[in-house]
Amino acid sequence: MSIEVIGAGWGRTGTNSLKIALERLGYGTCHHMWEVARDRQRLVPLWTDALDGRPDWPSLFAGNRSAVDWPVAAFWRELADHYPDAKVILTTRSAESWCESFSGTIARVLADPETMPEETRPGFRMARRAVLRSLGPDWSRPALLARFRAHEANVIQSVPPDRLLMFSPHQGWEPLCRFLDRPVPQDPFPRTNARDEFFARVDAIE
Repeated sequence: MSIEVIGAGWGRTGTNSLKIALERLGYGTCHHMWEVARDRQRLVPLWTDALDGRPDWPSLFAGNRSAVDWPVAAFWRELADHYPDAKVILTTRSAESWCESFSGTIARVLADPETMPEETRPGFRMARRAVLRSLGPDWSRPALLARFRAHEANVIQSVPPDRLLMFSPHQGWEPLCRFLDRPVPQDPFPRTNARDEFFARVDAIE
């Protein structure tokens, strides 16, 4: 089994909605930060190794055909090179709304992993490192806006147009299914991971 879809979009751009959509389109379980949290004993050490320069992609994505969200998005370029036949989806929203959402959710949770319960700290440390790999250490609003825009421009410049889809969940099924050559489902496109759901998921990590 090999990765067929790579998500280059950062957390809070609709990555959880995309995860659910890909699963409904028949790609099986999509690798996402929530999946890392569920299987943290296995996946956190593997992602930590990747952040230390020792990636083992086949082990990380065993059983997966798609992968989105951080920490995947911190390695989008390496993964696009490693899986040259995979398509790349850049989930997107306005830089301003992303910055506000990120600052009110992920940035708060990852501000200090040492304040988390001891058994979960390795996972939060790894997640913070992955986000830092994308954003750098300055999480002020001007810096976040600049990094977000630069990231989108970099992906667009680097990935051939026929391999890349810029996608917002508000667009629904049509562009995604056309890009992946899949039939359009009859059910509504998933809309998930609002702030209250995000914090409920974080609180449920044990």
